[in-house]
Amino acid sequence: MPRKKISEFRAKTILTGALGLPYEGVTVDATRPLPPQLKHLRPEGRFVVKVDQGVKGRFKKGLVLLDVPTWNVPEAIESLAAKGYRYLLVEPFAPHADAAEYYLAIERARAGNMVMFSKLGGINVESKASAIAREHLVPSSSVRIEQHLGLTPGTLDRLADTFEANYCSFLEINPLVVENGLPQFLDAAMEVDDQAAPFVHDRWTPADFRELDTKTPEEQAVAELAAQSQASFALKVINPAGAFFLLLSGGGASIVMADEVANLGYGTQLANYGEYSGNPNVEETYLYTRQVLSLMLKSKSPRKVLIIGGGVANFTDIRQTFKGVIQALNEAKSELRKQHIKVFVRRGGPHETEGLAQMEAFLLREGLHGLVAGPELTMSKIIPAAAKSLETTEVS
Repeated sequence: MPRKKISEFRAKTILTGALGLPYEGVTVDATRPLPPQLKHLRPEGRFVVKVDQGVKGRFKKGLVLLDVPTWNVPEAIESLAAKGYRYLLVEPFAPHADAAEYYLAIERARAGNMVMFSKLGGINVESKASAIAREHLVPSSSVRIEQHLGLTPGTLDRLADTFEANYCSFLEINPLVVENGLPQFLDAAMEVDDQAAPFVHDRWTPADFRELDTKTPEEQAVAELAAQSQASFALKVINPAGAFFLLLSGGGASIVMADEVANLGYGTQLANYGEYSGNPNVEETYLYTRQVLSLMLKSKSPRKVLIIGGGVANFTDIRQTFKGVIQALNEAKSELRKQHIKVFVRRGGPHETEGLAQMEAFLLREGLHGLVAGPELTMSKIIPAAAKSLETTEVS
């Protein structure tokens, strides 16, 4: 049961929905236009703008902006996005005293679910750990804990039911503010069993997963693509200012070619690692290629090459996957030419003759041709050819 953290926005949507409470949060994807809801915020409103990407200690890292006036919300979003974060959350600001910040958590344990609670919550809760009580979550404890925190009777039981219904492993609400018996979830973290997606009726989906480390927008986009596809996709940024960019098919081929880059002494210039496999369709291959090209065009390296490689596929249709690759290359061709990038290809498999011919014709026509080869060329041999081109590329 791998535990995956879901977005704070989704966690709060689930919790408030279960308790019949309103929630006015707006999720923001910094790679897309601002949501239309942000155009209709109350002119006199004040808001919290924060990173929603599974990052711990956000407040101390300057990733939570408080008491932001309506007119300044877009600028606050832009300032956090400029730090490299893709997912953000905008919520109404709820002024309160520090003494009103409580702590509440539920954790799945072998001996039964446990509940942790304290009237000393907030961003420095770790320093008040001795004040956090820990008990088995049973009906008798629920009543007592609700009374201690001032919650309306039945609230904790409903949270416990929500915890079970969503296949949660961990739920933390900190700070929790209680007004007139009703909870306000100022911050909420929820971890779920990632294999339970088919059983939660879309209350959360793999698209809601947020890694505990910071991914680039390209890595996150590929993770979402992989979660929604029967094919396999992986992308890991190694050096964002690298020179060797890999668009590889098959895990074995990926290892061979990445190792060869290092063997030739270019390990520090390897920009990315990853692969696509499992016979992805044209659209999926196009979307994956776009992310690799996005990383490549951002790289500050004065010389760059793109290597499109793989072994001899058993069932992946080379003609179809190359259609997707060519579509993405065609969109970026002007910038690829501007940066003097050449493309090196080695691939084999079903319909390889047609696929390789289409690829070579496109690259020659657009001035991007480095080398196009099939199984007649040993897989690792494409790397020395690309390296030689890299060394001789003129930089304007």
